[in-house]
Amino acid sequence: MHLAESDRVAAIRAALEAAFSPVSLSIVDESHKHAGHAGARDGRGHFKVSVVSETFAGMRPLARHRAVYAALGSLMQTDIHALSIDARQP
Repeated sequence: MHLAESDRVAAIRAALEAAFSPVSLSIVDESHKHAGHAGARDGRGHFKVSVVSETFAGMRPLARHRAVYAALGSLMQTDIHALSIDARQP
């Protein structure tokens, strides 16, 4: 079951804040740019995430991305079709 569009950003924010205690977090819903796209037809959204956290210290970029995907868990299957990630340490 999909969350309402406004609830998706809140759910993403809650998951990332719980996992990383970020010093900076930005989430942009870009779903409107993908209307009619094959992936958008299933009701899932397109998002751009920028997260800055001490948790990422010493992690390579791929490991940071994997950590973000892991933190979002089931949202990746139910509500997120595409995710652009900028994950950095302060």
